[in-house]
Amino acid sequence: MKVLKLSAQGLPQSWISLEQAVIHYASNEVRWESGGEVAVFHGGHNAVTGLQSIIRVNSIIGTRGVPSINPFNLRPSLTNGKLFDRDRCVCAYCGNRFADQDLTREHIIPFAQKGVDTWMNVVTACKPCNHRKSHRTPEQANMPLLYTPYVPSLWEDFILRNRRILADQMEFLIAHVPKSSRLLA
Repeated sequence: MKVLKLSAQGLPQSWISLEQAVIHYASNEVRWESGGEVAVFHGGHNAVTGLQSIIRVNSIIGTRGVPSINPFNLRPSLTNGKLFDRDRCVCAYCGNRFADQDLTREHIIPFAQKGVDTWMNVVTACKPCNHRKSHRTPEQANMPLLYTPYVPSLWEDFILRNRRILADQMEFLIAHVPKSSRLLA
């Protein structure tokens, strides 16, 4: 289980472990919290009061300090898993849905024609369609794209990089996803 760490202003910073979240709580760096309580940690007993320290961890925390991520400079890393999730495991050429192992990263403008490996030049394709298109553009292969590529937003990237998102975390992130996102479809 991961905790969604946000800046004090509410911008996603990272997915952190429960242990990392406890350090933020213990260091008094948590400015606010949201979502549900996901864990309770019991510490030692105070020598003077005899009270045991307890840290309750929420699924979403806002921390002090200057954000390490500027959302306007962000370029999310491109991985097959994120690409397939962005495109909902739907082949950009035949429109059918496939399992991850039956999909490929398809370059719209192929490397052979000086294409690059960027979000705006890749789509999800099934293996047969990728093979049929080969080293041609969609126009050259007479295989029009059924949807257009796009670069995921900061919010979409946080959804794409964690496969085990809690319901309250997903609700928080989805509320900030652009209305045009395929993740909403």
